[in-house]
Amino acid sequence: MTTTETHDTLHRILDYSSRPDPYPLYAELRRTPVARQEDGSYVVSTYREIADLLHDPHLSSDVRNLSHPMPSAEGTTTPAFINMDPPEHDRMRRMAMRHFGPPHTPGLVAGLDPDLTAVVSRLIDDFAGKERIDIVDDFAYPFPVTVICHLLGVPREDEPRFRLWVNDIIDAIAYDPKTDPKEKLDNGIKARQALRQYLGGLLEQRHGKPGDDLLSRLANDDGPDGRMTDEEIVATANLLLIAGHETTVNLITNGMLTLLRQPEVLQRLRAEPDLVVPLVEELLRYEPPVHIIPWRAAYSDISVADTVIPKGSQIMLMLASGSRDPARFRDPDRFDPDRRDNQHLGFGSGIHLCFGGPLARRETQIALTELARRLDAPRLVADPPPYRRSPILRGPIHLPVDQGGG
Repeated sequence: MTTTETHDTLHRILDYSSRPDPYPLYAELRRTPVARQEDGSYVVSTYREIADLLHDPHLSSDVRNLSHPMPSAEGTTTPAFINMDPPEHDRMRRMAMRHFGPPHTPGLVAGLDPDLTAVVSRLIDDFAGKERIDIVDDFAYPFPVTVICHLLGVPREDEPRFRLWVNDIIDAIAYDPKTDPKEKLDNGIKARQALRQYLGGLLEQRHGKPGDDLLSRLANDDGPDGRMTDEEIVATANLLLIAGHETTVNLITNGMLTLLRQPEVLQRLRAEPDLVVPLVEELLRYEPPVHIIPWRAAYSDISVADTVIPKGSQIMLMLASGSRDPARFRDPDRFDPDRRDNQHLGFGSGIHLCFGGPLARRETQIALTELARRLDAPRLVADPPPYRRSPILRGPIHLPVDQGGG
């Protein structure tokens, strides 16, 4: 494909009209594994090339290594570790992981099972007497928000405040100065600043007051790498609050939509609850919550699939396209919970492998198992359902379902 053709395909992928089904367009894009765009950026769409780049030390996550600054990065002060490179990234991630998972807190996620199940059960109990439910508003959104608020130490009653900020931040990530109003970017910058100020206020209350929540632990614990500064703690909390629920909302909703479209798999999950483990892995491949890593930067000239990407170039990694690549996955457009060798890109790969992946997996496993068990005869109201605006974090904004019982 020519530069103009790949640019047109990418434009159609990013256009909202393609949100219900971008996969045929990903197939078009894969004809040119590494495609230069008219603005000098590069789009990588095939599994092998994406996986190699995610493990390539010449690829940078630091916006400062781009030849041309990213508009959506305006207003950012201290970055979260997801936007850092080693050794700073490694130090910050270790400091956060001490309180979030192995090796220092290996039982955190597994220990949450009773609480996760209790939250899910209460939400499904509230379906009683309702002929129609919205899987997003009534279930997939409140569940992970409740969990991440509890883990971080953010008051659950503050959710209406930070939900507006998070929505504006997510919208601004995909800001395109050629097509989007400047207001979209400005709103994202203001929301990012407001959310950080809010989290900073919560952090101030934790100093000198050790507690079990993550904000308290980060504020009062000195580990082998020392203690994070307040700005670093706020940046980390900001990342975890957003990523800790936004991706899981999509994963649960995409999962329920997939099961409703394939009732035989839904019925099988009712009869075989253990199927949920490989089923969620296949879901991460087939309908992932994150479709695109919108930018990485080349530290130096990089050769990928016979294409030389110059130093400082912006690189866009099409994760969802790579996970549907027929060169890596047999019959990739078929949802197969029995699939073996399923090394999908649903949580990325390499040093930036999703920090909260184990929690998101467990939340989704419990959510889908209980929905399958307790909804007698759920039926889609509309297919496709309405989707969120973002092409990066892709999922339905609502999923109305008629239930036959509860």
